[in-house]
Order: sequence, then structure tokens, then C-alpha cells
Amino acid sequence: MCLGFDRKLGAQYKSPSQKARVLTEDWVGSYIYCPGCGHIVSPYKRNKPVGDFYCSRCSEDFELKSKGDRFGAKIVDGAYRTMIERLQSTSNPSFFLLNYAVGQLEVVNFSIIPKHFFVPGIIEKRKPLLPTAERANWIGCNILLHRIPESGRIFYIKNSRIEKKETVLRNWNKTLFLRESTAELRGWILDVMNCIDSLNKKEFSLQEMYNFERELSAKHP
Repeated sequence: MCLGFDRKLGAQYKSPSQKARVLTEDWVGSYIYCPGCGHIVSPYKRNKPVGDFYCSRCSEDFELKSKGDRFGAKIVDGAYRTMIERLQSTSNPSFFLLNYAVGQLEVVNFSIIPKHFFVPGIIEKRKPLLPTAERANWIGCNILLHRIPESGRIFYIKNSRIEKKETVLRNWNKTLFLRESTAELRGWILDVMNCIDSLNKKEFSLQEMYNFERELSAKHP
């Protein structure tokens, strides 16, 4: 796996955003494999509502989010209503997150958030656009990354270090039990997982978990 983009592809584009899209999509299509089966992913045709890439072997869908610096606490996404409808129908794709060094045009981090980690609790409704805007009263949404447990961010590349393929596939398979749960139950499980992450240790007592009772009760009355 090469971390550098194909610079020749971007030479013909003047718009930085268009250039970034072409370079990042080409890189993903060249090197990234499905985390479920290991088969190389394929690009969808333009403006496909379900995602940007798919696995022709196991039919997983993926949407790419790329950024020239690190992702913050949230990711700006599309229409709020569309996102909620996706969650209710389970047709939402998993998200590829790619951040790259602008000067070197090289990938620094690449990870995936499995679609079964997407629950209403991590979707933030944005304020409607002003009535004078081109898309008056349109309501978008943000994806709150800080509400996703550590196990819901599976890295292919972390700080320019490439993870072994078998490690990526194993980490993905560990999360698949969530697909068998309802959205409501997944929300509860993910909140418990976040509580465990906050302890920041491999071993903990039952009493330590009871300390989160009030917090969990407020979220799940």
C-alpha cells in the first residue's frame, strides 16, 4: 500500500476541493479493501445516493469523508432527515475517514466507522438555513465522532503506519454482533461502551460501572 496520491491526476484541476476529491477517491479505489472480506472496493458512479464505494463480493457500501487535516469532534454531513431515514431503514453506508498531509499529498490516517455504530444519538441536527439562502430552511446534520466508542473507529492507517490486513478484518468482525440488535439496543450498548472507554483501563470492577448508573438512566429512562 502506497500512502502517496497520484499527483498527475490532480494537475488538470484548479479547484482545490475538486483536486482533493479526485486524488482521494483514486487512492481509495486503488488500495482500500472491504473490512468484511478483504476484497478491493469499487467506486460507484457519480451521485449514487447510497455511497461512494461498494464491495462487489459482500455488498457493503461505503461513503468517503476526506480532510486535509485531522477530523475534529464532529463531521459535517448532508440532510438531517435523509440521515435519520437511513438509520431507520438500515440502508446507511459505513464511513471511510481519510485525512492527509496537504503539502506532501500523503495519507496520514485512514479509518472506517461501521454502519452499525450509527444511531440517532450521534446525529446532531443543525440549524435551518436562512429563508434568504438558496436552499431556504434546509436542515443539515453533523456526525458526533466523540460519541462513537473506540472500537467503532477501525484504522487501516494510523499516524502514517499501515495496520496489518488481518488486524483490520478481525477488528471489524468483533463489532458485527451489533447488527443483530435493534437501533434502541445499539444505542444502549454504545453508551455502555463509551463509559468503559472513559475508565481508560483493561480491567475494572462492577462498582465502577455502577458509577455510571445516573448518566445511563438519563439517556435511557
